Amino acid sequence: MDRHACIAVLAAIVAAAPAVAADAIFANGFEPSRWVAGYYVGYERDLLPVDEIDFSAVTHLMVGRARPLAGGALATDFDIDAVQGPAWAHSAVDAAHAAGRRAILMVGGAGEIDGWRDAATPAHRSAFVANLLAAVDDYGFDGLDLDWEPLEPGDQTDFIALAQALRSARGGLLLTVPVGWINSNFDDTPDPFLAQIAPLFDRIDVMTYDMAGPWDGWQSWHDSALYGETDSTPSSVASSIAFHLASGVPASKLGVGTAFYGYCWQGVTGPHQDGGSVVADDGSMSYANIVTGYYSPSLRVWDAAARVPYLSSAAPIGDAGCTFLSYEDAQSIAEKGAYVRALGLGGTIIWTISQGHIPGLPPGQRDPLLDAVRAAFLE
Repeated sequence: MDRHACIAVLAAIVAAAPAVAADAIFANGFEPSRWVAGYYVGYERDLLPVDEIDFSAVTHLMVGRARPLAGGALATDFDIDAVQGPAWAHSAVDAAHAAGRRAILMVGGAGEIDGWRDAATPAHRSAFVANLLAAVDDYGFDGLDLDWEPLEPGDQTDFIALAQALRSARGGLLLTVPVGWINSNFDDTPDPFLAQIAPLFDRIDVMTYDMAGPWDGWQSWHDSALYGETDSTPSSVASSIAFHLASGVPASKLGVGTAFYGYCWQGVTGPHQDGGSVVADDGSMSYANIVTGYYSPSLRVWDAAARVPYLSSAAPIGDAGCTFLSYEDAQSIAEKGAYVRALGLGGTIIWTISQGHIPGLPPGQRDPLLDAVRAAFLE
């Protein structure tokens, strides 16, 4: 199926979905029991303009990113530049508030570990806290997302001290932290660190995506399987959440991860196969790119054990030449939402809302995954 045909099929599916009043989920004021925290990052600003964000499906906009620097300084170019980056971030915060939502500043992310480790030391922590709070006040953020990756055992003392300092300085500030998924073959002992940080944070969000790869002892597997972990595919949302619950994190504070991108494999045609390699993922394999350049109904397979879809083809498909493409769609998001509701969990984080935006669809139908998230988590 070519790109235009894919868009036409998707438009028909979306158009058939029932309309929802944008603010029905906030009828009783802004304290939703479940959060939908959508990451919105500067380097993807061209994928989703601020004025096209569908706030009816988002409770918190995670605006990223500021970067921790040596000495406790904070870079706020938002991966754009020193002028346009702050202007873009201000516009995102203003749009969130105009829609009655909260805006949280994402701090850090992949590749920023050296800055974290220096800025959070006792020598620089006070300056770092002051700079973080100054950014909160300057932009009007409602909270901070401390995206310290990787958060290793040697980092825990300084991380806890930083969170405590922020809580002490600004008690009403929203604080969130994304944490890693677990390998069920090894992570079988509860981690007391998680119980220790739970009182300091409003949400502890498990990044339940990027949960597969061509690693030693692994077979091909899904990016974000809900269930179905095995010895050779030892990851799932359910096993990671069970670990965090057993470690003492209250269910109401736990969020699961939802990926608006997929994993493109070559050398295998589905899960539970030996060999293969991942050749494209976050960014290039956005949901928008999948539906416009890879998707065909005849290639879609539903994994009833993992509760996720995938595309399977003996012949390479799309520009990346995928033979096994793991991704999320409305059906898997509905399954994930039902799981969150059943366990009384705190909601979901989305990486990233821009990757699900499809400009080729008619206005009002350009965010099918966000529509599915709203239905699954908020309605």
